[in-house]
Amino acid sequence: MKTTIKMLSFLCIALFTFASCSKDDDPADNILFADKYRGNISFTTTSEQENVPISEGTVTVTKVGDTYNFAFSNGIPNINGIEFEQRGDNTYWNIGGSTASYIQIDADNLTIAYVQDGDAWTANCSRD
Repeated sequence: MKTTIKMLSFLCIALFTFASCSKDDDPADNILFADKYRGNISFTTTSEQENVPISEGTVTVTKVGDTYNFAFSNGIPNINGIEFEQRGDNTYWNIGGSTASYIQIDADNLTIAYVQDGDAWTANCSRD
C-alpha cells in the first residue's frame, strides 16, 4: 500500500511539473521545471566508459528549487545537482563556471561545455 501511495504521489508531482511548463516558460522563473532540449551532444572520458561522439540527441532538464539536473540521451551520463547564478538578461550560468567549463541555460537554448573529474560533456541544443 505504501508503495502504491508513493508511486501515485510521484506521478501527481510529475504530471503537475510537466503540465505547468510551457515552451515560453523560463527555467529560472519556476521552482519546478522540466523540459527537453534537442541538438548536438557529446561525451568524452578518461575512464573505462565509452566516449560518445558528437551526434543528434536530447537533454532533459529538470529543476527543483535551485538545483538543476541534466539527463542526456545516447548513453551519456547525467549531470546532477548543479546550481546557477544570473549573468546578464535572463541568462544563467552554473555557479563556479568559467569560459572554459560552463553550463548556460535560458528559455530557448542550452549550451554545455562542462568538465568534471576528467569527463567532458558538450551540448548545443534548442528547446523542443
